[in-house]
Amino acid sequence: MSKQLRIDFVSDVSCPWCAIGLKSLEQALLKVGDEVRVDLHFQPFELNPDMGPDGQDIVEHVTQKYGATAEQQAATRETIRERGAAVGFTFDMERRGRIYNTFDAHRLLAWAEDEGKQRQLKTALLEAYFTRCEDPSNHEVLLRTAESVGLDRERAAIILGSNEYAEDVRTREQFFQRAGVKSVPAIIINQRHLISGGQPPEVFERALREIPGLEAGAESQNSEA
Repeated sequence: MSKQLRIDFVSDVSCPWCAIGLKSLEQALLKVGDEVRVDLHFQPFELNPDMGPDGQDIVEHVTQKYGATAEQQAATRETIRERGAAVGFTFDMERRGRIYNTFDAHRLLAWAEDEGKQRQLKTALLEAYFTRCEDPSNHEVLLRTAESVGLDRERAAIILGSNEYAEDVRTREQFFQRAGVKSVPAIIINQRHLISGGQPPEVFERALREIPGLEAGAESQNSEA
């Protein structure tokens, strides 16, 4: 009999290690196969909630925020590119020149969860930003990305033109911040087992196999470079 696990994947669409972590988790899920059934929820975390509408040059941003030199940033970008390639994710590190606000992307992800398309939209948004180097705060980019995974474009436009899901996103962000999440990705299994960072697939596979499943009927509560 398969065991049931709940996974809350706390992340941002502008976090490269979140893309790596997700791909690693997906590979681990393929390895465990029918042994584990996963109820996967993507939870919002904004690396730069105060980022303006025009974004910021990424080298300037990382220098100001982390104090990293140009050489350190180049080395980190190469590490990210290699780690992504190892799990099947393509980073175009040379063309991605700016960092952006992601709040509206998180609002669409909250809606996509209601529509049963959250995982597909999350993957598509990560690819839009890191592979195609598009602006995840741009509404046209968001609408096109939502439509590409089978979500209704007109409904998405209504959401983006309003404050729908804004309170939901902020409530979730505050919940996980109060729970101690300070950096992402933070992968929380069954609301108590935390895996931090873009770990390799074998780390997730071991956790999926070793962590006990949820009891039937158990209640559930709902770095940049």
